[in-house]
Amino acid sequence: MGSVTRKPLIAGNWKMNLDHLQAVAFVQKLHWTLKDAAHETDSVEVAVFPPFTDLRTVQTLMDADKIPFALGAQDVSAKDSGAYTGEVSGAFLKKLDVHYVIIGHSERREYHAESDEIVAGKVQAALRHGLVPVICVGETLEQREESGPTAVSVAQLRAALEGVASDADIVVAYEPVWAIGTGQVASPEQAQEVCAALRSVVADSLGDAAAERTRILYGGSVKSGNIASFMREPDVDGALVGGASLLADEFAAIIRYQKHVGV
Repeated sequence: MGSVTRKPLIAGNWKMNLDHLQAVAFVQKLHWTLKDAAHETDSVEVAVFPPFTDLRTVQTLMDADKIPFALGAQDVSAKDSGAYTGEVSGAFLKKLDVHYVIIGHSERREYHAESDEIVAGKVQAALRHGLVPVICVGETLEQREESGPTAVSVAQLRAALEGVASDADIVVAYEPVWAIGTGQVASPEQAQEVCAALRSVVADSLGDAAAERTRILYGGSVKSGNIASFMREPDVDGALVGGASLLADEFAAIIRYQKHVGV
């Protein structure tokens, strides 16, 4: 779609794992592992998404030790402040140097009944506070069989981008629900088909320039053994990694996918 170079983004979604003390040990180990492997930090952007209770601790560690990872949160409230018990404002996240926030993850859609409307509200909240939303889309196996490989993700993204400015900084993550934590993995060709369709949605909604610069990630049982095959696809710009991001050696190997044979 052009010659814009999109820096690969490898993001680790810890979900509800690791307390703040475990988080310190993990981030230090990941950093040391990459340094020991002489990883070129400019080649790939690395982001970690700890639970809310870990954010301040991880931020302090990364700042003190000059660890070159971006910090992300796993959710954000659509509201900025007020009587919303248990909600976390984008204003609070911004004060913690949080850069990214995951919005619309399939687990939030399923377990917390987050509709496309709620997701769109959270995208707006993130952008209001200078956070980069990582907008998650994806279909269940039943939806895929019923309406094809791209229809659900395209509709979800179109709704999430409603009212978003053309110059907004966003990331899109395609996570087929049937491949999350199941061991099943979309083929690189399947991932490319959907990611290409999602880039077309960005073009339709925000313009061609936005489509060229926006990074689209694949997520769903990503491992060091399969990441390189996804990254060869022209519209896959990185990965949103779940379980494998909790293993420092494995996550480091995913980050270093460019060193894998045949890439």
